[in-house]
Amino acid sequence: MTVRPTDKSDEIDTTRPHPARMYDWYLGGGANYPVDAEMGRQMLALDPRVPVMARVNRAFMHRATRWLTEHGVRQFLDIGTGIPTEPNLHQVAQGIAPEARVVYCDNDPVVLAHSAALLRGTPEGATAYLRADVREPDAVIEGAREVLDLTRPVALSLVALLHFVPDEDGAHELVDGLLSQLPSGSYLMMTHATADFTPEESTAAVEQLTAAGITLTLRSRTGFARFFDGLDLVEPGVAVVDRWHPELGDVVPGQEDGTIPGYGAVGRKP
Repeated sequence: MTVRPTDKSDEIDTTRPHPARMYDWYLGGGANYPVDAEMGRQMLALDPRVPVMARVNRAFMHRATRWLTEHGVRQFLDIGTGIPTEPNLHQVAQGIAPEARVVYCDNDPVVLAHSAALLRGTPEGATAYLRADVREPDAVIEGAREVLDLTRPVALSLVALLHFVPDEDGAHELVDGLLSQLPSGSYLMMTHATADFTPEESTAAVEQLTAAGITLTLRSRTGFARFFDGLDLVEPGVAVVDRWHPELGDVVPGQEDGTIPGYGAVGRKP
């Protein structure tokens, strides 16, 4: 188990919405505050399918984890874990390969407070939690090294995370920095929101979230594909998130009511 100690920055601000707590609200969880629910309702007013989008992202994580585990991956680094919602990544991976090792990483104190739910893995494997920020890739890798063998392939999971990192913070460079420290045979599994299909609603959502202090950067298919530069994309390549190997999971109710405004992909490091 790896947990970074808390400090004064861990005080929870309940006066402003937080993406992880809003995501929890979309999924019907209880680890959120009135301010998160209010912002969530504002997002639903723009597009009632927002909870469907959240569930579709979770479903992608389940399918990608299943595919990777069935193809021999036994180590996972999940950054931007969010508040626990079963089944979690380690439950999917260890359900197939009990010896799988999983490190969860998040910078949010609410997630830290609920991390105990993530730490119930199989005795054969390992499940750990790391307090760190994706904007500090060296710290992430150093913490993960305590649990993962970085001479062996690792699946890097960045599900519904990088659209909260703007270009000026070097989102693509952060991913490059993480992958550069993982060995050949490692994978990147990722989803990302886009305005390609719903430009008007997406623009309004960005404006409302920005006013509430949440940065949202919606990237095009080309911008998303750039995260996979130098990697070998797993078929079918970059896809609308619910269309990536749908046979590996169940259909999320409501996902067929129009195109889900997000992309998903998995790529292998040569």
